[in-house]
Amino acid sequence: MEPFLEVLYEDTDIIVVNKPSGLLSVPGKAAEHNDSILSRVRRDSPDAAAVHRLDMSTSGILVVAKNKTAAGRLGKQFQERKTHKTYFAWVGGVVEQDTGVVNKPLCVDWLNRPLQRVDYVNGREAITNYTCLKRENDRTLVKLQPITGRSHQLRVHMMVLGHPILGDHLYAPPELRDMVPHLQLHAGYLSFYHPVTNELMEFTTLPPFDIPDDVKLF
Repeated sequence: MEPFLEVLYEDTDIIVVNKPSGLLSVPGKAAEHNDSILSRVRRDSPDAAAVHRLDMSTSGILVVAKNKTAAGRLGKQFQERKTHKTYFAWVGGVVEQDTGVVNKPLCVDWLNRPLQRVDYVNGREAITNYTCLKRENDRTLVKLQPITGRSHQLRVHMMVLGHPILGDHLYAPPELRDMVPHLQLHAGYLSFYHPVTNELMEFTTLPPFDIPDDVKLF
């Protein structure tokens, strides 16, 4: 619970926070899953609404609308892909290509929910750009820039590439899952236009996991 909210920016219309790994973005259906970024924001802003989400295990930048007008305008930006997001992740193994694109349609795996899977018939378009930032003996630090925003997109795309994200309890084999204390996926950059002033807003945060000294993220 500490910090209750790590606030990066706040005004009367929006609040931007740095979500820790392990905290839900929005409340779950069960009472024990009520604690979340949104429920915490609603303590002071009862009309707050989510306009995008991060997986519970993913850390990083999350913007929450504090009223219906802001929610509608921000939600439209996310739908129309006017926002830009950059993630950082440690993945298993050595990624050979310096840059690449994963273009694999995704849909929910109904027999194994909440897992997602590649499905060329029923899946929705999902595109991720990746760049290698640092290669080590058994892992690679990558920058991930999703063009679309499908559920578990980055996690599935890295798995399909043959390099699951370290600490991923859904898509990584046990040896990669148990190599680190939590999912090594962080939303480190987010840009959008303020829903009222239309000013370009840009935010960055460093990951809560080790980054080599010779790597410049931003």
